[in-house]
Amino acid sequence: MPEILQYDFMVRAFVASAVIGALAPALGVFLFLRRLSLIADTLAHVALMGVAIGIATRTFPPFVALIATSSAAAGIEHLRSRRLLPGDAALAIALYTSLALAVVIISASSGFNRDIFGYLFGSVLSITTVDLWLMFGLGVVTVGFVLLLFAELAQTSLDSDLARTSGVRVDTVNLVLAVLAGATITLSMRVVGVLLVGTLVVIPVFAALRVSAGLRQTMAVAIGLGVLSAVVGLVIAFYADVAPGGAISLTAVVIMLLALVAGYIRDRLIRPSS
Repeated sequence: MPEILQYDFMVRAFVASAVIGALAPALGVFLFLRRLSLIADTLAHVALMGVAIGIATRTFPPFVALIATSSAAAGIEHLRSRRLLPGDAALAIALYTSLALAVVIISASSGFNRDIFGYLFGSVLSITTVDLWLMFGLGVVTVGFVLLLFAELAQTSLDSDLARTSGVRVDTVNLVLAVLAGATITLSMRVVGVLLVGTLVVIPVFAALRVSAGLRQTMAVAIGLGVLSAVVGLVIAFYADVAPGGAISLTAVVIMLLALVAGYIRDRLIRPSS
């Protein structure tokens, strides 16, 4: 057995990384098409605020963060869908407000201690069996949501007005997508950390769009690249003794660059210059 698999915490980390590496791009495809890529960073900072509240009140931080991200996701979607605020303005307000609250709460309580840094940059040592069960539960819900409502998700992502006239319950679909994205980001903090959680939501999707055709194929490729980035990055982090969040994110970036090169070569072969 490889040395890396002889540690229980690394086995849990691999499982968690693979689950998050699949879930984040699966939802990220629809967020990317809606031009809501930055919602990952916004909800990550909301999750940090929830963690700060949880630590300050001695409550289970991931649970408080989950409530915070779900509420924020619902609020942002309401403001955006009702056109009360432009989408980017709603995201900016939620991001900076939650970040400011997080800083105030952290500085007023325990300060930037070891627990906070674990949530900021990711810590495989903090992944518990409870976290794994939560991730599996979220995975089942997300897979069911995507499989049952794939057509509706595609329609609302590409043309929400046409989807609405076709009878799609756009507001409901968007709300569930936003809440699931918030839950995924909350659980991803354990692996990649708040500061880098958006990496697995956006970069594998961008890479997949460059080398695949069709929405279903793009999602499949994005999920594969997300899992690959998470697992390879975790191996690099273990043997190089670096932060897992950074290693996973940089691995995703390298894979994206390779995908861009592959896409360029494919285009040149299909449409050679005259």
